[in-house]
Amino acid sequence: MPLKTSPMQSPKSIFLITALIISGLNAGFYFAWQVSVIPGTKKIGHTAFLETMQSINRAILNPAFFAIFLGGLILLLWTTIQLYGEGRSFNYSLAALALYVFGTLGITIGGNVPLNNMLDAVNLESLDVYSAKQLRHQFEGRWNRLHLLRTIFALLSFLMIALSNASYFLSLNNE
Repeated sequence: MPLKTSPMQSPKSIFLITALIISGLNAGFYFAWQVSVIPGTKKIGHTAFLETMQSINRAILNPAFFAIFLGGLILLLWTTIQLYGEGRSFNYSLAALALYVFGTLGITIGGNVPLNNMLDAVNLESLDVYSAKQLRHQFEGRWNRLHLLRTIFALLSFLMIALSNASYFLSLNNE
């Protein structure tokens, strides 16, 4: 006689829980940056700020970050496909995916990355104090506003996938 698999062990359940974890890591990363790195960089000088942001923007391009950043997209997409026809669970998952794609990813790719690339192209050693101040002014306010927006979208996406999990697992209990 074959072993009976618990609904919690189904691929759908595993993807749903994994999407929740990755979305939480993603939202947590953006939130932690918003409440720690941004306030910290506001307290340093112009050249130090530019050097810090340039260094962080280079260091963040690593496999661990991409696993969370792109893994969130893949897991939310796959989970949404898996939940098609599941009523509210599907609707919440679709909302999580849309918020992530058009909010978090869209803002990052369309806003923060071009600013990062602009900053990366600058030889900071060649800047005088006035030029460093101007570059910071050109970069910081816009980058921080975009970051706040993507943080909000990441948090909302996490909330939606949490609601999708709750709805799905509550429906299993009602069967």
